[in-house]
Amino acid sequence: MMKGYWVAHVDVDDMDTYKTYIAANAEPFAAYGAHFLTRGGKREVKEGAARARTVVIEFPSYEDALACYESEAYQKAKALRAPVSMGDLVIIQGYDG
Repeated sequence: MMKGYWVAHVDVDDMDTYKTYIAANAEPFAAYGAHFLTRGGKREVKEGAARARTVVIEFPSYEDALACYESEAYQKAKALRAPVSMGDLVIIQGYDG
């Protein structure tokens, strides 16, 4: 089974409020087996443009990654994030080559 990944680039306008989103997403991420590979660490943009924060989350499967995003629990967490951030999110299937 191919793993699934969320790749997000986010600009945060209010980190204190954003932290409520971080706390709220813990439940759905645990339920769907999410594992953070990077969460806003040091980076260099070598080509193109990126937002201030990059997050990569690994899931046991592509289906788990999609189901987590679509879950009621994650959508409630997302509602906390939306007013204080702008972002781009791609859910992508892993490569087994």
